Amino acid sequence: MSNSGQTCSAWTRLLVPAEQYQEAVAIAVKAAAKYVPGDPADPATRLGPVVSAKQRERVRGYIEAAVREGARIAAGGAEAPEGLDAGFYVRPTVLADVTEQMTVAQEEIFGPVLSILAYRDEEHALEIANGTSYGLAGGVWAADNETAAAFARRMDTGQVDINGGRFNPLAPFGGYKGSGVGRELGRHGLEEFLQAKSLQF
Repeated sequence: MSNSGQTCSAWTRLLVPAEQYQEAVAIAVKAAAKYVPGDPADPATRLGPVVSAKQRERVRGYIEAAVREGARIAAGGAEAPEGLDAGFYVRPTVLADVTEQMTVAQEEIFGPVLSILAYRDEEHALEIANGTSYGLAGGVWAADNETAAAFARRMDTGQVDINGGRFNPLAPFGGYKGSGVGRELGRHGLEEFLQAKSLQF
């Protein structure tokens, strides 16, 4: 929801063990309710508009497509936020019953929309995590850092936060697959501006 979901590294999918799914949806709905849309100059506002009318319609279109494909709106929706008919606002939205083949699980929404998917076991979670053409940023939570890091190493993702780890501006930043080639920040970012030469004798 940060920056109205318009952050390249914003997570848009939440993968949850099937046995904890309903609990996770309820927690997400409660969290989304804290994101009050409105005028960014108003201290009560926690969610501003998206960048343009075109982007607003694009995000709303993703929500509508998700419903057509079988997802359930647990919070929010495609309608304008109450009292905000003017402006490029999108309601903070939580989509439940999302499956890995749905458009919202495969494409970048770039809006305040969270899709929640259930997984059966760790291998299924990895299949879902790696099952898109993107791989810029993600996060893994587990009982301990070692377990989470072992899973993160298997993800096709350029930067993975472990158990709530924060963004590190000294670490290399960049993605896998359709999320780009190359790295910014840290030593790896500087190396992008250098030209290597090999001399063979």
